[in-house]
Amino acid sequence: MRKTGRTDADQYLGLVKFLSWSSLALILLVNLFLSIFLSNYARQDVLAKQKEFALLLAENLNHQIYQRFTLPTVIGFGRVELSQPAQYDRLEKTVLSTIHSFHVSEVRIYDYDKRVSFSTDKELVGQTGYAGEAIMEALDQGKSSFQLVSRTGLFSSIFNFHPKPDSVILRTIYPLRIERSLIPGNPQGFIMGVLEFTQDITNDYQKVVDFQRIIIGTTLASSVLLFIMLRVIISRAGRINAQRIAEREQLERELQQQEKLAGMGRMVAGIAHEIRNPLGIIRSTAELLLKRGKDTDGVNARLLSAIFDESKRLSKTVGDFLDYARPKSPRQERVDLAVICDQALTFLEAKCEEQGIAVTRDYAPGLTVSGDKDLLYRAVYNVLSNALDAMTEDKEKVRPSAITVSATADAEAVILSVTDSGPGFCPENKDRLLDPFFTTKDAGTGLGLAIVRTIVESHNATLTLDNAEDAGARVTMTFPPA
Repeated sequence: MRKTGRTDADQYLGLVKFLSWSSLALILLVNLFLSIFLSNYARQDVLAKQKEFALLLAENLNHQIYQRFTLPTVIGFGRVELSQPAQYDRLEKTVLSTIHSFHVSEVRIYDYDKRVSFSTDKELVGQTGYAGEAIMEALDQGKSSFQLVSRTGLFSSIFNFHPKPDSVILRTIYPLRIERSLIPGNPQGFIMGVLEFTQDITNDYQKVVDFQRIIIGTTLASSVLLFIMLRVIISRAGRINAQRIAEREQLERELQQQEKLAGMGRMVAGIAHEIRNPLGIIRSTAELLLKRGKDTDGVNARLLSAIFDESKRLSKTVGDFLDYARPKSPRQERVDLAVICDQALTFLEAKCEEQGIAVTRDYAPGLTVSGDKDLLYRAVYNVLSNALDAMTEDKEKVRPSAITVSATADAEAVILSVTDSGPGFCPENKDRLLDPFFTTKDAGTGLGLAIVRTIVESHNATLTLDNAEDAGARVTMTFPPA
């Protein structure tokens, strides 16, 4: 059941994590698509305005050339011949005065022979081979066109924060017409040539790129922020879910343990109750016969003594069974744990001296808790007895045998610790040492620590088993203050 629940939870968290990553990818894709769409729309809008402005400039340039150059030249010279320096200079002045302050880089005029008849770059005058398809269409069809030339790519321009002049230019091709016929019979709007000029629109185009940077930066920032929020929510949900799973598993283990122990306790109580009375008769009879026949045959005396000792030990075992199966409700009275420790150590002092075990008392009177003095004494005695047995059974004895009983008290808790210099708790068995009937001793019922745990928990306290830093076992009991 627990394994199935954890598997379902892991699958659920895995699905949530997958959805979070998918959401991030979807948000990024959608936002990037919107940013590209908006920036492209803004770029097209800027280019459209630039084309409108270029077209107006071309019409104005056509008008100025006609009014200030073509008409005066035809009237004064009879015909237009740009090979004459006077006519060329007049046209140059007209063009330069018209394009002044409009960021026009170059102006060219092509004649019907596709030859450059005028250019602000005088080295091109008279040259051929520069007329492209757009020039041909303007001559043949009278069609104007625009060409955008960029020295940087669409994506590389985003990372170019200081573009050079003429990085983005707009080339305008416009048929150069006469505004009215000068010769009777000629159609109005006769095409004299093709006007071509280029404008530096780098600054205006850079505004579009800046707008695109803002959109992409906002998109990435919002996507990362949303993803972080999702991850925080998912992580918190995962921690809460893991905590709930752990609590549920712990509750299930406790319920199963309680059910098992309840059934076992009923069985043990019944058996122990049936054994207790006959065992008491055997013990008292053996004691009586031992007193009467201690001056008789030594063999019989040893046999009676063995019967008495074993019945006494068995009686204690039966008593442990009954104590565990039918735990007593603790009385509520003020108890000083220092007094309890002194009593238990006094009772075991002779045995410690016999085995060369040093005892250190690191506590002071005033460790007051609320509980049952007899039950607390039994819990402390069992812990000390286990520590004594652990060092007695330790065959290696790398360190001198010692038991340290320490206690501290504050406003929140009273902590009592018993530390020995024995082999310590085996990590593999530490989680099972509090289970009833589990023991690592050759002769033991496995109820000692289980009874201690029952007594401690009945006092609203906690029992902790751990190993000391310098080896050895440490048993800690944490009580709420009285």
